[in-house]
Amino acid sequence: MSTSIAHKKRRLRSDYIYHQTHRTRWFDNDMYAHLNNTVYAMLFDSIINTYLITHCGMDPFTHNNPTLTTPDPSSSSTTTTTSTPGFKSSQVGIMVSSYCDYFSSVSFPDILDLGLRVTKLGNSSVTYEVGVFKEGEEEVKVVGGYTHVFVARETMRPTREGMEEGVRRGLERLVVSDDTAVGGGGGGKGAKL
Repeated sequence: MSTSIAHKKRRLRSDYIYHQTHRTRWFDNDMYAHLNNTVYAMLFDSIINTYLITHCGMDPFTHNNPTLTTPDPSSSSTTTTTSTPGFKSSQVGIMVSSYCDYFSSVSFPDILDLGLRVTKLGNSSVTYEVGVFKEGEEEVKVVGGYTHVFVARETMRPTREGMEEGVRRGLERLVVSDDTAVGGGGGGKGAKL
C-alpha cells in the first residue's frame, strides 16, 4: 500500500508516535549549505534503532560483546525504556528497502524533531516511516524510512514463527493506519513477510 507524495507532505508531528530530538552539526552540511542526503539515512537509523533498543528488547551491545552493559539511550531521548523486562531478542533486523522524499531543506545549526511510526507490520517484517521537522516549524521537511526483516542471528533467515513476540509488542505501539493518521495516513497492517 503506497502513500502518495501529497499525503506525506501534509504530515504533522502528531502523526508520529515516538519522537527524538537531533541537533545538527556543521559536518552534516554539504557544499550547498544544507544537510547532505546521507545524513537523513543516519537520522532514520538512529531513531529506529533507539526505539528497537529501548522498547523492543534489541540488544546489539551484549549480543556482540557479552562483557558490555547496555547503555541507556533514553537519557538523550524524550522517552524511557519500556521493553519487556528481561527480554532480549535473539533476532536481528536486516534492511531490505529504503526511501526518502525531500520537501524542504534544513541545515546546521537547526534542531530537528524526528517522528517515528510503523506503516506495515508483517509476520517477520516491519516498515517504518520517519518524519523530519525543524524545531519551531510545523511543515514536514523530509519523510522517509525503511523496511526491516527480522531474521535469526545464527542463520540470517526469517523463522517460521516470524518476529519474536517482545519485538512485535514494541512495534505494535507504533502502528498507524489511514484512518488514524491526522496528516494523510500511512499503510496499516498487512505485509506478508
